[in-house]
Amino acid sequence: MERNGLRIKAAFDCIWRKDRVKHKASAEWFPFLALAALVFFTATESMAGTELKKASFIPQWSPQAQFAGYYVAYEKGFYRQHGIDLKIIQGGPERTPTEYLKKGGADFATTWLSTAIELRSRGERIVNIGQIIQRSALMLIARKSDGILSPSDLEGKKVGIWGGDFSIQPRAFLRKYGLKVKIVPQSFSVNLFLRGGVDATSAMWYNEYHTIINSGVDPEELTTFFFDAYGLNFPEDGIYASEKLCMRDPELCSAFLKASLQGWDYAFSHQEEALDIVMKYMSAAKIPASRIHQKWMLMRMKDIIMTVRSMPGVLDMKDYETVCRELQKSGLIKKPPEFTSFYRGRQADAQ
Repeated sequence: MERNGLRIKAAFDCIWRKDRVKHKASAEWFPFLALAALVFFTATESMAGTELKKASFIPQWSPQAQFAGYYVAYEKGFYRQHGIDLKIIQGGPERTPTEYLKKGGADFATTWLSTAIELRSRGERIVNIGQIIQRSALMLIARKSDGILSPSDLEGKKVGIWGGDFSIQPRAFLRKYGLKVKIVPQSFSVNLFLRGGVDATSAMWYNEYHTIINSGVDPEELTTFFFDAYGLNFPEDGIYASEKLCMRDPELCSAFLKASLQGWDYAFSHQEEALDIVMKYMSAAKIPASRIHQKWMLMRMKDIIMTVRSMPGVLDMKDYETVCRELQKSGLIKKPPEFTSFYRGRQADAQ
């Protein structure tokens, strides 16, 4: 095992060398190889014989496949393997994860990068210890039959937009192309779009988009505007902790990130087992669940986590700067937080 561990470590170091572009593995497979190496190597660092540290975690929404990696990591004992006795607090619309961090109700939480940057700029001492989602899943959807094929075709149209941080990207998109539209406040439903009440609707790729095509709309009938394709990538779910905890116990923060990444890797490699676990949590929370929809969500989570954009768990500085710039243009922040004070993940690995 020791010899294998050394070989994996050597492979991992090779991947991360500055000349890694010369590595025989293609760019497409790089994130998978790197994460597999990380998971294998860290798994050999046994926590046996050490006292488990108690910690708590809250995701930003109710149980669903969007958080499969964390539920899998818990059920498979990965957090315990990394020395953590974890309690998962059920998230949902009535529970704000960043409020739990602020008041000490949770040690770790997930939230969107844009949300965290806003809070940090207002003086909340929260830090990113790992950026899980690398590619934005937020999008606008329109019907081709309405003559909407490109951004310019949205001029003068009715566009459904969610409130809060969900509005930042679509507004930045409209601003970038100088589009004047009628913005219609949108609920967390696509019914208005399906009934023709709006010409374009906001959607998450892993959620509402699937709802639309499941309603009988052929994907070929739709025009999709993925914001990351227009230079507006806003990485979404990241793992956050208080700055105080990160300074007091960086090993705990690192262990939580490693176990979570191991959970995501296992979930993607064992999808049916991961879905069983997700359905179990949804049932316990008394949330109506469709296994087919949850499978779609899990597959899309793989698409937006395992990208060539960046190593899983690492916050890319360019993406960070993009989000900060658009938050400033929207008047939501005055001065961006310093990247090195905001991001406390694997900065050295990312360089």
